[in-house]
Amino acid sequence: MTARLELIALDGIPEVAAGDDLAALIAASADASGLGLTDEDVLVVTQKIVSKAEGRLVELASVQPSDFAHDWARRWGKDPRQVELVLLESAAIVRMGPGGLIISRTRHGLVCANAGVDVSNVGGGEVASLLPVDREASARAIRDGLRQRIGVAPAVIVSDSFGRPWRNGIVNVAIGSSGIEALLDLRGAPDAAGREMQATVIAVADELASAADLVGGKVEQRPVVVVRGYDWRSSDAGASVLVMERERDLFP
Repeated sequence: MTARLELIALDGIPEVAAGDDLAALIAASADASGLGLTDEDVLVVTQKIVSKAEGRLVELASVQPSDFAHDWARRWGKDPRQVELVLLESAAIVRMGPGGLIISRTRHGLVCANAGVDVSNVGGGEVASLLPVDREASARAIRDGLRQRIGVAPAVIVSDSFGRPWRNGIVNVAIGSSGIEALLDLRGAPDAAGREMQATVIAVADELASAADLVGGKVEQRPVVVVRGYDWRSSDAGASVLVMERERDLFP
């Protein structure tokens, strides 16, 4: 059982642009810091730089809002172009509420605010970032790129900020992963008193993503964090297993 973790934010990663090789940028940053990456490490990479590298940015000036987007934006003082992007990126609207908040289900199956459309830390408010088209493939590409470049393949988690029902504040969660078992299923194992656990399934990838944000930060421009010392299990299932199945969702 892991008794100690290190969280190491990588410095020196430049502003990411479309077409940039994230594996190359991460390898260069780790090398410059004297941190030798290993197969046992976990890299937590923010969604924002993944989206930037993959060209998932939209100039708001290019968006033509619908009448519905105009009406909703006017009611809550929102930008109708951003509202329209949220609608376009949504597979279904779950809730629309006070303050103009839109909770939607994305095409990935993620339930989140504004379908992951975000204007922070990109383009001064006139550019919006969208979620990666395939966030699992994004994580695999970074891991494979590191394997090819430096001969090691740490697990990779792509993280994003989500709100939570019944709790104030946001936390970072895993929206994509490669190599690591995102859910640790302890059902059937004995607890400390020897009693068989019946319902304990731990969202390991979410916990690592949230912990990494404590050193990466929202404004410090340290979008990659190395988690060292966690004894993770290997899996090819990705982070999709973290999404609640629709038939088990009590609040659809």
